[in-house]
Amino acid sequence: KDKTNSKKASSAISSLPKPEFVNTTPKGNKKDLSSTPMADAYHPAAVEAAWQDWWEASGFYSCDPKEAEGKSPEEKFVMVIPPPNVTGSLHLGHALTAAVEDTLTRWHRMKGHATLYVPGTDHAGIATQSVVEKMI
Repeated sequence: KDKTNSKKASSAISSLPKPEFVNTTPKGNKKDLSSTPMADAYHPAAVEAAWQDWWEASGFYSCDPKEAEGKSPEEKFVMVIPPPNVTGSLHLGHALTAAVEDTLTRWHRMKGHATLYVPGTDHAGIATQSVVEKMI
């Protein structure tokens, strides 16, 4: 009997409409996470709101070359990004690689290092040439 009542209560709660999220953080300001209770599940609109504007306003996506010149080699981090696969056959490994590269770059940036995450050159030149020649 208790299990039945518990299931009914749980079902009633989950069927209630969730209030729509309204972002109250002024553009470019850091979101205050202490002002609202933690949600019971991940809601992308609520979680991700305001972070992009704050990161851009804080300069987290840029690297000042003059400031980087004054840093030691240990305080610099550069990663060359391979271009997309010319065959067009992308897979989970490509997504994982990009996520790891991005995470490493952000981690070094948070450590105060001068970071540069640059599009690179073809890392599979012979395989690419073979695919392109077959297409021609």
